[in-house]
Amino acid sequence: MTLFQNRSLTQALRQRMLSLTSQLQQLPPPGSRPVTVDGRVAGWITPKAAHCIEPLPGVTIEEDVLRLSDCPSQDLSLAQVLDQVALRLQEGGCIRAWRDELLDVVGEGQCLSRIERGAVRPLGFLTQAVHLNGWSTDGRIWAARRSPTKSTDPNMWDTLVGGLAVSGESLQTSLIRESYEEAGLPESVLAHSSPLRVSLRMHRRLPEGYQVENALVSDCVLADEVRPCNMDGEVSEFRLLTLDEAWQMIEADMFTLEAQVVLIDSIKQHLEQLA
Repeated sequence: MTLFQNRSLTQALRQRMLSLTSQLQQLPPPGSRPVTVDGRVAGWITPKAAHCIEPLPGVTIEEDVLRLSDCPSQDLSLAQVLDQVALRLQEGGCIRAWRDELLDVVGEGQCLSRIERGAVRPLGFLTQAVHLNGWSTDGRIWAARRSPTKSTDPNMWDTLVGGLAVSGESLQTSLIRESYEEAGLPESVLAHSSPLRVSLRMHRRLPEGYQVENALVSDCVLADEVRPCNMDGEVSEFRLLTLDEAWQMIEADMFTLEAQVVLIDSIKQHLEQLA
């Protein structure tokens, strides 16, 4: 691409991000209450979810806040209270899908406990999504198509690797794990990847609650002989795209919203390095 074309694409990407703002930054669902965990602000709970867990030990509902804490009178730790909360949300139809996977519960920058992944949206807890953008040596970028059986955004295009960091793992460890599961990339391939950086913290209303999520991204140049290969059945195909092709697919909403954010971040940085 010429310098003029690079500048034109950079401007188009900036405009695209502005146009996505209304989808990326939304207030909590109507009637939601702030949630504190162990006294720290940690999320936003929907009215349906609040009503569902109201009778549980360790749950205190006030006019303007819902508090979650341990319950010494019933010898329940905070983790046990959160386990019961997740189960009750599942029984009450508030959870979209039970994942048997634990995520950290973060409040005011501190890890406070952990909870079933399916419960984080009804409670509006912060999640950390790690992404890897894979570049070829000639300046093209890899994209992965989500399986038609995925519960969210089936058949849409995504970053080469993307997934949520789970409890007990560092962000880098989660990226390494996801890179192998989704693209068959060994840890050695990521040895020269860029440090994870936050592209955006998004706030989105969802049917099951509220998504508060940091989208983190790392960039890596893959050797010509490296070919992604899905290991967990969550990707149906991979495609190596020119920047023009990637932009056309972004503009046509063929990528998930999160993938658009992460791809735009990486492509803008790539173009700045070429300038």
